Amino acid sequence: MKNNRLPLLSILLLTLPLFSSAQKNKAGEFYQITLYHFSNADQQKIIDGYLKDAYLPALHRQQIKSVGVFTPISNDTAADKSLYVLFPVKSLQEVADLNTRLDKDNEYLTNGKEYLEVAFNKPAYSRKEVILLKAFPLAPFMSLPTLKGPAAERVYELRSYESASETIFRNKVKMFNEGGEISLFKRLNFNAVFYATVIAGSHMPNLMYMTSFENMADRDAHWKSFSADPEWKTLSSMPEYKNNVQKNDTKLMRATSYSDY
Repeated sequence: MKNNRLPLLSILLLTLPLFSSAQKNKAGEFYQITLYHFSNADQQKIIDGYLKDAYLPALHRQQIKSVGVFTPISNDTAADKSLYVLFPVKSLQEVADLNTRLDKDNEYLTNGKEYLEVAFNKPAYSRKEVILLKAFPLAPFMSLPTLKGPAAERVYELRSYESASETIFRNKVKMFNEGGEISLFKRLNFNAVFYATVIAGSHMPNLMYMTSFENMADRDAHWKSFSADPEWKTLSSMPEYKNNVQKNDTKLMRATSYSDY
């Protein structure tokens, strides 16, 4: 009688990495948001050139897709101007290893030379922030918007909800997930890109999410429908969810011409 244990063991060893990967993917993804602060057109030109010609192509070579680059509409009149770069990653280890991999990418180093070798007295930005996030359980992966209107008119709305304590913050996260706020946004076609918990950043505890619209009128109409929706009125009036947001920071933005979406 033949011994079938060895073939069976081989099959298990071969399938274990696939199972591990499936479990990892099921847990959802992480996001990195890089926020550049700058003050003038010369700095913006350097940042844009770096992102367009060096950083995004390098991320794509690292199999990091769906990189969004956005500028707030308020930049036109703001003294402290900003630019946001958003992309998904499979793990925090991928974030930790990213700069090391970029340092070995000669094409990235060559194309990003103006930004990477900027003089100390002519910086490309006044300050740079990095925010790390973990996708919500009921929205484990990024969803690219299905917008059809002119790209120049589209509005991307990034919201950050800060809470007074970690316990109150978890209550707001529950409101989005088990409470049904995510499903309400979906039913009303808010074209949400992501919903996530901030796990490292300068403003905590908080969550962030991004919705997208054809234009400003479309954005205003969606929020008007949201406020009037019976489901939202019921949800927002529930005692268990009262006062779970201390500060709402809203950024209305447009995608750059080289953004992936």
